[in-house]
Amino acid sequence: MNWHAIAFENILEEVSSSTQGLSGDEAATRLEKNGPNELEEKKRKSPLMIFLAQFKDFMILALLFAAIISGVIGEMTDTLIILIIVLLNAIIGFVQEYRAEKAMQMLKKMAAIQATVQREGTVLKLPSADLVIGDVVLLDAGNAVPADLRILEAHSLRIDESALTGEALAVDKSSEIIETENIPLGDRLNMAYKSTLVTNGRGLAVVVATGMNTEIGKIARLLQEGEMSTPLQRRMADFGKRLSLIILGICIILFGVGLLRGEAPLDMLLLSISLAVAAIPEALPALITIALALGAKHLVQQNALIRKLPAVEALGSVSFICTDKTGTLTMNKMKVVQVQEETIADHHFPLSPLRMAMALNHDVRFSKGEEAIGDSTELALVEFVMEEKGRSAFNELSASFPRVAELPFDADRKCMSSVHAFKDRYVVFTKGAIESIARCLADQKNAEKLFSLNEEWAAKGLRVLAFAYKYIDVLPDPVSIEALEKDLVFTGLAGMIDPPRPEAKAAIGECKTAGIKPVMITGDHPATALSIAKEVGIWNGKGYCVTGAELEQMSEDDLQEKVEHISVYARVSPEQKIRIVKALQSKGHSVSMTGDGVNDAPSLRAADIGVAMGINGTDVSKEAADMILLDDNFATIVKAVREGRRIYDNIRKFVKYIMTCNGAEIWTIFLAPLAGLPIPLLPIHILWINLVTDGLPGLALANEKAEEDVMRRPPSKSDESLFAGGVAFHILWVGLLMAGVTLATQQWAVTNQLAHWQTMVFTILSLSQLGHVLAIRSDKTFLYMQGIFSNRLLIGAIAITVVLQLMIIYLPFANEIFKTQPLTRKELLICIGMSAVVFHAVEMEKWIKRNLAKRSAKISLK
Repeated sequence: MNWHAIAFENILEEVSSSTQGLSGDEAATRLEKNGPNELEEKKRKSPLMIFLAQFKDFMILALLFAAIISGVIGEMTDTLIILIIVLLNAIIGFVQEYRAEKAMQMLKKMAAIQATVQREGTVLKLPSADLVIGDVVLLDAGNAVPADLRILEAHSLRIDESALTGEALAVDKSSEIIETENIPLGDRLNMAYKSTLVTNGRGLAVVVATGMNTEIGKIARLLQEGEMSTPLQRRMADFGKRLSLIILGICIILFGVGLLRGEAPLDMLLLSISLAVAAIPEALPALITIALALGAKHLVQQNALIRKLPAVEALGSVSFICTDKTGTLTMNKMKVVQVQEETIADHHFPLSPLRMAMALNHDVRFSKGEEAIGDSTELALVEFVMEEKGRSAFNELSASFPRVAELPFDADRKCMSSVHAFKDRYVVFTKGAIESIARCLADQKNAEKLFSLNEEWAAKGLRVLAFAYKYIDVLPDPVSIEALEKDLVFTGLAGMIDPPRPEAKAAIGECKTAGIKPVMITGDHPATALSIAKEVGIWNGKGYCVTGAELEQMSEDDLQEKVEHISVYARVSPEQKIRIVKALQSKGHSVSMTGDGVNDAPSLRAADIGVAMGINGTDVSKEAADMILLDDNFATIVKAVREGRRIYDNIRKFVKYIMTCNGAEIWTIFLAPLAGLPIPLLPIHILWINLVTDGLPGLALANEKAEEDVMRRPPSKSDESLFAGGVAFHILWVGLLMAGVTLATQQWAVTNQLAHWQTMVFTILSLSQLGHVLAIRSDKTFLYMQGIFSNRLLIGAIAITVVLQLMIIYLPFANEIFKTQPLTRKELLICIGMSAVVFHAVEMEKWIKRNLAKRSAKISLK
């Protein structure tokens, strides 16, 4: 119901109450009927169920299948290693999901407050959970609002609704009816909402909604919706399914071909099992987890705290960043950016009357550390004067013109007056809204000019304050509005704005170069929003600016048509934020959403990447987010996107590297019997290659630097396969090449009756992969151009792997474990020479791609 639009005299009738409040019996009946004023939670998963859910992933199931197979054929070492990998991944996933469950609990904790209630004329203190519709509530400064209320009386009542609406400034409340029905929460000046905070004055109000029917209750319901999986999680699930089908198909084919050739069924079963073990990339989940953890560590150093590891990679896919304005794009600090003062000859002040008013008419205090404390608007005025005249001159001014009386600001007058002793008389300074000062002026011609200037400045997004003054000979008793706020002389205007961060414009430009569209979503008014959006480069005059009221009238089809072209949203609700996110996601975009208030939590969860503010953010928004900005700075998001793209590129390199190696093993095992050769590898060889030869260099790939064009290319599509962009073709042809080189050596060694042929095959596969990892460090740059030692960790990993491989070949105890034999010098040199073929072939692939790209560019220019 639109309670703000109901006439004052009808409100109590609607809720069947009176100004004396409900009776105890009636309140008890309503509590029994409607339930407590609490936020409900959906049934939470137990820690055990959260842990077991980690084993649903296809890749994890494939690894468990490999562990069972290894155990069946007697390779218990393999089984143990695989189970350790699976358990580590499950623990990491459990920790992330368990922490995410806290968001709802934080919200519930925030809503648990006390209330001052009037029942049958008696004032009581009750837990907010006991409130019912119709209860009459007393509000005082410092109180949290205990339910959704319609205000009956307001005396200088001001409420901080920033956690709910996103607006930084406290809102002046009144009891007057607002006849427009569908307006944003921030404009409902006769309403108070659960979990907001009374900062000034007092009031009387009646409860109109409790529990899950409150505005914060609606947010709680939205928070319970399912969380979006990240692009990496979707890609890995798809990868696991496809890999399982491919492995199953190859094993069936190999088993069938062997039976047709007359091979023993048991031998072919063992060979098929070996092939399955070879195909499963045991190290891949661990490598990805470690790469994400290293990325998260790097991001903390750049003021971005990652709460959920998959978010690191997901940043690389972001195509829309929906950002809040206040504190993220702006400084979250009001600043005077424009003044216009009247030339007044008849004054005897050390400063102009305008600056005198700005310096004296305020309630700013100074801490022991000389830090200014007070309302953000008044702080801006004081800082303006102090920057111009200096702190000592400001202090001297305050001492020379002591305040002797004042009329504090209130929501009805929308102005403040202060009286200061000046020689043998007094001076009155008044500041306030344009319309308030206009009605106090002696000369109404100035009032007309005032309104004209206000429209001009407001169009720039400025918050405008007007100033006036007058002399009085005697201090009135009592000090009244009638005595002070009439026949004033207009002194000038001050225009304020929360200015953009200096680095915001460059960060927005970098976003656009990277193919990412930044969109502003704010609780502010459209004029202010557009002014900042234009200044930082989000809005260039061509995109749409849509208000919450306009969005409410849009059909889904209309929104779908326009959503990619809307640059600014103003005065939107939490439900509308989710609607915006889902509309963009339905168009195939990966969306990052920033926020700091309770109202932002549902959209943070709905977005692909939810980004909370570390300085000004609420606990609820932080718990719902994937990433927290420790400096509340938009530029930090852009740094995180850059890091996310680097990590995603490196994950693709993992996949390319590991699956090429596994492909080589599959082709080697699959083609050897077809060529009449004995089984080339034992399961222990395969596991060594998959975990050590793949694992150590693969892990070092996480340290690879970003490609030069990482922020000059469009984001990867959220539904893009890990094998897109030529990765699948690379895996196929390089895997075949490795297998060809290996089988050719095996054929030569078997033909020449070399006893060490199996060790040679094992060594060639291992060393070929090390050459391969050197070549795929970049998709475009040759190794000699990139610099061999630009990734020292990788060079170290390769060196360690080579030493370990030589130990397996030459140490007697390792020969027994791995069923290897020492190679002669000639055999070792043959293995090294054959392995180098793969490195040079992959470097040649880059040369071919570069030349094809140049030729394509020349053709397009023609």
